[in-house]
Amino acid sequence: MSDDQVHTSADTATQVFLDHRELLFAVAYNMLGTVADTEDVLQETWLSWAARAGRAGRSTATESPHAGSGPSAPIPVIENPRAYLVRIAVNHALARRASISRRRETYIGPWLPEPVVTDSGADSPGTADASDHALRTESVSLALLVVLETLSPLERAVFVLNEVFGYAHTEIADILDRSPSAVRKIAHRARGHVHARRPRYRTHPRVQRQVTEQFVAATLGGDIRSLMEILAPDATMWTDGGGRTRSAVRPIRGRDKVARALTGYASRSTTGLEFQHRSVNGDASVVVFEGDSPYAVMVMDLDPDSGQVSGVYLVTNPDKLSGVHLDDAGAF
Repeated sequence: MSDDQVHTSADTATQVFLDHRELLFAVAYNMLGTVADTEDVLQETWLSWAARAGRAGRSTATESPHAGSGPSAPIPVIENPRAYLVRIAVNHALARRASISRRRETYIGPWLPEPVVTDSGADSPGTADASDHALRTESVSLALLVVLETLSPLERAVFVLNEVFGYAHTEIADILDRSPSAVRKIAHRARGHVHARRPRYRTHPRVQRQVTEQFVAATLGGDIRSLMEILAPDATMWTDGGGRTRSAVRPIRGRDKVARALTGYASRSTTGLEFQHRSVNGDASVVVFEGDSPYAVMVMDLDPDSGQVSGVYLVTNPDKLSGVHLDDAGAF
């Protein structure tokens, strides 16, 4: 193989990776819940993929017409790059879970997943397949990510691959190097655990938007009566400041306490802030800016039966808002 052929092979490997980057991001993010760790996993996946492609290229370049099946035999061509890349990314993500768990042990206050604003494709690679980009937008809500945090790493990997991305048990078995029967048992256990805590339900976007707008208006207006009507009786509010900003160190439970906490927070903190209605993890939400800098992200989760707000997730930790940018349009 000539130098030009080697370069062509490297370019092809790069393009294949970029073509699947959005899918790999979505899979890893839904397993980890943080963008920074996801990007690290993608970097590790790229290095593994590039090394494999490089070995294959060198093997082909030095291959003899009489090469046998010994150590110098050519490395087999990867017939399904998508499956191979997903396998690498999933296993790198599983390896990273241990360090994430150690960080959680010293985290101050409730830990929430890092919000991803999904109403703009500006930050997506132009080479990404449109269907893969849609995965980032539509895959898992912030509320479901919170539930996924209660699973073991292996249960979460199986749930994400099966329930979110539609991989068959046999495909997951290949990715995780487990038997199909073992994967089915893990999937059944994970599915039962998740659905017991969160029914299989996704609010219609129009309803989510309407309730979100009413909720924000009542909060900013200090309208306790309206908030009490919008909030479910057992509503819970999680505030994630990570010790970097003022926030409750424990979840706030009960409609009355949540309503008063929200109006008190708004009365102290809204001066000079801009509120934008945005889509976060695929749900209608609110992003708050102080000047051009992100200040907070607030996501509401609705009860499937009453349509009331059952969960409020408020992320103010600046480390989790670095990927949030001001949108001049600012509307749904």
